[in-house]
Amino acid sequence: MIRRQFGHIRKRPSGRWQASYYDDLGRRHSCGTFHQKGDADAALASISVSLRRGSWIDPQDAKRLFGDVADLWLASNPSKRPTTYSMDEYCLRVNLLPALGTRRIGSVTPGDIQGLVAKLVRQGLYPRTVRRTYGVARAIFTYAYDNSWIARSPCRGVKLPSIESTRRTTVEPDEVATLADAMDADYRPMVYVGAILGLRWCEVAGLRVGRLNLLKRTISVEESVTRDRYGHPVLGPPKSYAGRRTIALPPALADMLAAHLDRLGLSGADTDAFVFPAPGGGPLRYSNWRRRVWAPARQRAGLPKVGFHDLRRAAATALVLEGVDMKTAQTRLGHADARMTLGLYAQASTAADIAASDRLGARFLGSGVTRDGAKYLSAAVGPLR
Repeated sequence: MIRRQFGHIRKRPSGRWQASYYDDLGRRHSCGTFHQKGDADAALASISVSLRRGSWIDPQDAKRLFGDVADLWLASNPSKRPTTYSMDEYCLRVNLLPALGTRRIGSVTPGDIQGLVAKLVRQGLYPRTVRRTYGVARAIFTYAYDNSWIARSPCRGVKLPSIESTRRTTVEPDEVATLADAMDADYRPMVYVGAILGLRWCEVAGLRVGRLNLLKRTISVEESVTRDRYGHPVLGPPKSYAGRRTIALPPALADMLAAHLDRLGLSGADTDAFVFPAPGGGPLRYSNWRRRVWAPARQRAGLPKVGFHDLRRAAATALVLEGVDMKTAQTRLGHADARMTLGLYAQASTAADIAASDRLGARFLGSGVTRDGAKYLSAAVGPLR
């Protein structure tokens, strides 16, 4: 045994050199064995530097199983929404634990993660599902890194499947009216609340009578219906802090909601009652409502591809087309960032596209140009030769 300032090196009977050291808790750790004494000395020097810098990783921590770390990560965020918890748990149970559950976190390499992604793609999972699963794995390894259990996360340089952008359905005002007429009377105002106020379905389903002020024509969004980890509907806060908002109602919609409450036998005294209750009372369950109410109505209206969230996009688009300032539009929709209002929800309508075309044509070609091809060319570039 050769004593040193840090660690110990000894020559084994095999002729190899073994390096070891003790941590602050008095636990002995081996750095492995080496052919050359200089290699053993370099290994100890590297560990000594890591200890001084505070970047030292306990080798025992790197031996933690991925499944155990995943359980700790899943329980580490008390503010996680139940629906998010449920989705994370599903990705873990179905896609990650079968592949990595018994692996030591320190042994997982970027190649292992890339191989898992490729396997999920071959299994036919949608690109969004693959990316969601990868996001859960990355969060778990980041959690391990933040706790100094691993030196680096293996989720780096991983190539993910691309997501093809899908064209969203643009719902026009006449289609909103047709859809509303096809809805059951108990839920007909939900269509206009979604299209005019831009509320999310979970916010509409969580709306209580006490949040309506029909005299001042305002509505306060304070709750939303979500699901617990078992899929049961529960009440919770809006999606974000910006989701808590009070917005104005147009007179016609206020009158419609007043008639709706009167038909249900509700008054201002029933503050805790739901404006749109489930048939048996209590909050609506989205899967049941979509299957029993929404899907039959949109089939009757001839709009099979329209989802409730398309009404929210229609509201955002209408706010932009009507010239409402972006801050007001952002507030009414409950967005934390105005860029989301423009980039994700506001869509150009056909009428607005035609109007833009006519304005640009008038600017560059003159207002007297007709839509006739020959006259157009004559007025624009002169006679053809």
